[in-house]
Amino acid sequence: MTSAPSDDRPFFDVTDEEIDATTHVVDVAGEVDLYSAPELKAHVIDAIENGKTRIIVDLTNTTFIDSTTLGVLVGARKRLRERNGTLAVVCPDPDKLGLFEMTGLDRVFSIHTERSAALAELQSQ
Repeated sequence: MTSAPSDDRPFFDVTDEEIDATTHVVDVAGEVDLYSAPELKAHVIDAIENGKTRIIVDLTNTTFIDSTTLGVLVGARKRLRERNGTLAVVCPDPDKLGLFEMTGLDRVFSIHTERSAALAELQSQ
């Protein structure tokens, strides 16, 4: 799912990791923008449709996120809440965390600086 360098679009990659029957990690790398966000959304929706109710979106390896990324996360959280599920975000970068803070979404999402902390929180619920 990686964009080829010759297509003039920035690097973007998204991978999935099934942790257990209900827990899933969507690991994102590169730039998440208007063009790549639909692929991120598809991965998250696919996990939810396959019965995952505890999802972590790991933004550790992203180089850029914008409001489109936040929109995908808000939509995912809404879908999960309809299924009594939860979404956690891993975002160790203070600059990217600032985007969550500016929009007030730092009070909506469970945001962690490490994946292990996000996993521990979700698995304790």
